[in-house]
Amino acid sequence: MVRHLYTYLVLFATLMMVIGGGVSIFMASADLVSPTGYYQSFTEYKQMTLNGKIEGSETDMTEEELRSNYDMYVTEEKARQKDRAVNQIIKSLGFVVIPLPVFLYFNRLRKQYKE
Repeated sequence: MVRHLYTYLVLFATLMMVIGGGVSIFMASADLVSPTGYYQSFTEYKQMTLNGKIEGSETDMTEEELRSNYDMYVTEEKARQKDRAVNQIIKSLGFVVIPLPVFLYFNRLRKQYKE
C-alpha cells in the first residue's frame, strides 16, 4: 500500500514538473517571437537626456542624434528581451528533461505492480 502511494506521489510530482516546464517553454517562446516592447516614449527619453539623468548623454545633442540614440536603446532592449527568453527556454527544458525519465521509470513500476 505504501509503495503504491509513494509511486503515485512521485508520478504526480514529476508530471506537474513536466507540465510546468512545458508551459514555461511556451511562454518563453512567445516572448522570443514577440518580445515585450520598450515602454519609454521618445519624449520621455528626450526629457531625461536633456535633464542629464541618462549616463553619458550630452545635453547639446541634436534632435536627430537623440532619435538615433533612442532607436538604438529600443533595439538593444528588444535584443535583451530575446536573450532572456532564450535563457528561460533553456532553464525550462530542465523541468522537462530531468523529471521525464523519472516519470517514465515510475510509470513502468506502476504497471508492474498491477500485474
